[in-house]
Amino acid sequence: MIRPVDWFLSRFSVDMGIDLGTANTLVCVRDRGIVVNEASVVAVKRGTNEVLLDGEAVGHAALEYLGRTPAVFQAIRPMKKGVIADFEITEKMLRYFMRKAQGGRTFVKPQVVIAVPWGITMVEKRAVIGSAERAGARRVFLVDEPTAAAIGADLPVHEPHGHMVVDIGGGTSEVAVISLANVVEAECVRVAGDDFSDAIAQFIRNKYNLLIGEITAERLKIASGSCLPLQQEIEVEVRGRDSLSGLPRKAIITSEDVREALLEPVRKVVNAIKTVLERTPPELSADLVNSGITLCGGGALLRGLPEMIERETELPTRIADKPLESVARGTGIFLENLPLYSKFLEGGEDVG
Repeated sequence: MIRPVDWFLSRFSVDMGIDLGTANTLVCVRDRGIVVNEASVVAVKRGTNEVLLDGEAVGHAALEYLGRTPAVFQAIRPMKKGVIADFEITEKMLRYFMRKAQGGRTFVKPQVVIAVPWGITMVEKRAVIGSAERAGARRVFLVDEPTAAAIGADLPVHEPHGHMVVDIGGGTSEVAVISLANVVEAECVRVAGDDFSDAIAQFIRNKYNLLIGEITAERLKIASGSCLPLQQEIEVEVRGRDSLSGLPRKAIITSEDVREALLEPVRKVVNAIKTVLERTPPELSADLVNSGITLCGGGALLRGLPEMIERETELPTRIADKPLESVARGTGIFLENLPLYSKFLEGGEDVG
């Protein structure tokens, strides 16, 4: 329930919805849309939780530190597989992003809606709420990522009809069938974009004896990653360290190489989709014949993925508009309709 005092204070606070992701964090502010889209990375002095440059080495500014820091510094991803791995660093990162979204307006602490992976434990939920409150939130609501993604993708989830959403983020891939604004069946697999990049780096090491960092693997995935053969295959020059000689070296990597590397992790995501379909009630399964599957998250942009899923499931598959922003947009819609959604949020995910 929304308390009258919260309604009054919201007139003076910058309330926000947050997609707190393993790879990226997005913040959506009421009436302004997405105002922060930063990497979930923080650069600190090694052995401490002291953020470099008075907090400026957070987000994209810290991303370039990955794999390039001297011994006295380190770049940290405080989120692992969709949940908090480092509480203190997550709190500092959240505080930085929230202040950036507020734009200096800090007269009243904001209410915050945060998207979390489906099926996480109560302990993990409380960790998110605690970090947000210590970062400056007045009140924290949690909503599961599949529901937020579906609403952010403009699916009519309030209707008594089935809709399937697949959200492939950085740390987790979540598959859910939603009806009447609730998850009916779902599966969360801890295989997603980061695992795609890791698989590429491992493949290149095994085939070419070339060691590359996670930023290089990520860029290679974006430049040439695919699930199905391309009309014109792509070649990309990458640089790294020879695993035998230890010397710097470059190599030409083809999209066929990247596709082979991605085969196993992509197959795990497809299998999760099939698992949820097998558990879906018949009437909702019938709805999916028409409504199909909607892909969200950065992994949705992998070339050929919609076509591959459509072949495997025989269901129409589409990519949401702005798939990287679907979850954040969904939290924003929840935020704008808290009087309507508060009962649903508190009945399910708000444990604050």
